[in-house]
Amino acid sequence: MTIAGEYRAGASIEVAHAKINLALHVRRRRADGYHDIETIFAFAEHGDIVAAEPGQPRLTLAGPFAPALAGEDPEDNLVMRAADGLRALAGMETQPAIRLDKRLPVAAGIGGGSADAAAVLRLLGRAYGIAPDDPRVIALAATLGADVPACVRSVTVRGDGRGDRLESIAADGLHGLPLLLVNPRVALPTGPVFAAWDRIDRGPLAPGDPLAAALAGRNDLEAPATKLHPVIGEVVALLAAQPGAILARMSGSGATCFALFGSEADRDAADHTVAAHRPDWWRLASRLR
Repeated sequence: MTIAGEYRAGASIEVAHAKINLALHVRRRRADGYHDIETIFAFAEHGDIVAAEPGQPRLTLAGPFAPALAGEDPEDNLVMRAADGLRALAGMETQPAIRLDKRLPVAAGIGGGSADAAAVLRLLGRAYGIAPDDPRVIALAATLGADVPACVRSVTVRGDGRGDRLESIAADGLHGLPLLLVNPRVALPTGPVFAAWDRIDRGPLAPGDPLAAALAGRNDLEAPATKLHPVIGEVVALLAAQPGAILARMSGSGATCFALFGSEADRDAADHTVAAHRPDWWRLASRLR
């Protein structure tokens, strides 16, 4: 993998939308090592950018968080596994060079590699004439990671099982809600957070309206993540204290936290407050898709 600058002429691009778990209930640890969860996936308008470009190398990295991935084996990168898998489905001998513009922090609870892989499936699917809801694509996505099928859709859905059993839900009340993401620049791999979960089943996620369910719900990984990195609690508390905040919580296994707001003015004011309080923290002002 190499790190490079501008897009090449003729590139086609796709946004890898940041994933947000509005609620995440961990119910039990399964015999296969995974956990049964109940979650509401939502997605930001913004995220990483994946491009298909003419020429080589096969994978080029760009963006502020590219150095965090520079040491990875390109053949084991989720982006290239997604690209190779879709190429095989399409029966193509070659594929375009892939460029990943890494704008989101790594190991941050907001999709990361899952969203990037999903974006590649959508991007190359257009080139190969394979729809993202093709059962073969969904099956491939599930082999890449539990969150990848939801990220392929990149719309608000409920996830059960490992998070890959998806149910469409009416989410008109969430569409366009102003969103602020904040990460204290702590990389937090998923494994240690699940390992620190106390294995107490605190009950199911409510059905029905996703915002109401999220408000009544919780993120069962927030407490173990905060024990590993207490700064997460500081982020959530600061977001929750901002005027106009509807919901403030950690996303996924962390350490990125989010707040939903009733207006863009309130979100932008919160963004300025967080920046003044901790200018070293990463922030992204966006909206829900």
